[in-house]
Amino acid sequence: MTTVFTQPLRLVFRALEGARVSKVVTAWAARQQTRGALKRLDPHLLRDIGLNQNDAHAECAKPFWRD
Repeated sequence: MTTVFTQPLRLVFRALEGARVSKVVTAWAARQQTRGALKRLDPHLLRDIGLNQNDAHAECAKPFWRD
């Protein structure tokens, strides 16, 4: 009788794991894209958002998986 309940639960947990992985990969891609855009900003545009070139360089040097 236990397998009747555990089999559907396994499917639910697999779906949740897949959703979490998808969410993380999406966040990584967005982070990489945002850092790429930040890297291309001119100094006067960086100042407009309260950053300097050192701040932007430090952020862009981070790997995509690091927040």
